[in-house]
Amino acid sequence: MAESRRAIYASIAGDAGVAATKFAAAFLTGSSGMLSEGIHSVVDAANGALLLVGLNQSERPPDRTHPFGHGQELYFWTLIVAVVIFGVGGGFSTYEGVIHLVRPHPVRPSFWNYVVLGAAFLLQGSASLVALRDFRKVVGEEGVLESAIESKDPTIFAVVFEDAAAMAGLVIAFLGLLLDGWLRSPVPDALASLVIGLLLAAVAVFLVHETRSLLAGESADPEMVQAIRALTEADPAVRRVWPPLTLHFGPHFVLVNLDIQFLPAITAREVSRAVDRIERAIRTRYPVVRQIFVEARGVSEPGSPPPEPGTSSRAGGDAGYT
Repeated sequence: MAESRRAIYASIAGDAGVAATKFAAAFLTGSSGMLSEGIHSVVDAANGALLLVGLNQSERPPDRTHPFGHGQELYFWTLIVAVVIFGVGGGFSTYEGVIHLVRPHPVRPSFWNYVVLGAAFLLQGSASLVALRDFRKVVGEEGVLESAIESKDPTIFAVVFEDAAAMAGLVIAFLGLLLDGWLRSPVPDALASLVIGLLLAAVAVFLVHETRSLLAGESADPEMVQAIRALTEADPAVRRVWPPLTLHFGPHFVLVNLDIQFLPAITAREVSRAVDRIERAIRTRYPVVRQIFVEARGVSEPGSPPPEPGTSSRAGGDAGYT
């Protein structure tokens, strides 16, 4: 969680520092694009605070009503962040753009607009680099979009995409102001506000989609599931293993349910020892696995699930699971 917090703090600091200067520039020039960018920065700073609330809530220990802890609080607060981005950031920016298209007024030219945008770009770029570096530490060297889709920690990819939208918004606002002065028309500035609103809405929709999936209950990534099955099958007392069932109760809390058929000749005590070995091997390989439930089956136990088609048992002869 340290990477998540650092990225969020950096993002809040950058957004808070930039918001005031954007509002000042918008007041001096009447630019709707700058006003939208100021609202954008305030929304981003507020969202960082909401993500910190989610982190704090998710770290509460298990209790009687939440025996698996409160890890999914993080997913809930990320969903709230997405709603705020869509409703406040995207909605207000789009409204500003429409109003200035319907009732256009010229933007008062000011050198300070460009100064503010340049300073904002540097501050936002620094915060974005911190978030992206921490994101890379968590997810590895895959593509940013692919990593975000696969990541179970929404705080990191929420900050990364918010910062990316902020950087893109600054470029759009700059182009709007530049074209406004060149064409002597308020339309480019109004269109810039509209585009910023649509950009924020797109980011919000992506966050809602990813967070909804996490809230609905995602399994661990396929590589982990396959490795858990392989570790279980590697135990000498195991005859067959059905596909493990896994569930994320938070970025760092995975529940695993194992359905295992043991060799027919072993005793109940040997089964107990085998279960201990399997749990130890899984937790050593994957510390995020906090809870493991094992259903132990005898080799001829009625009601055992049917074997997977096209595979053979490790014990030989029977069709079974690999």
